[in-house]
Amino acid sequence: MPTRNELLKRLYDSFNSRDLEGALAEMHPDVMWANGLDGGHVHGHDEVREYWQDQWKKMDSRAEPLEYHDSSDGTAYVDVHLTARGHDGNVLFDTQARHVFQFEGNLIRRFDIG
Repeated sequence: MPTRNELLKRLYDSFNSRDLEGALAEMHPDVMWANGLDGGHVHGHDEVREYWQDQWKKMDSRAEPLEYHDSSDGTAYVDVHLTARGHDGNVLFDTQARHVFQFEGNLIRRFDIG
């Protein structure tokens, strides 16, 4: 069984390579996923798929993990470097953030931006 850090590495690799089905395979079917563009959360694979497809139509975004942290309650934290460029090449953002993951079994159940 892969470690949570290995699972999260696969998630980021899938996101950055636009492998949507690979990313969704790491998520619980009823995942609650933070909507970093509009606020709130999207729920379930179909809404995550739609959210990411919409995001990728608007920008070329990447999330590069910098450091992984585990807490005693099973929550995982990932410090990430986030970048996005418009399709015209202009930088939309270049920042660091903390991603917060909760799990059910070995699947991501909830994602928040901390």
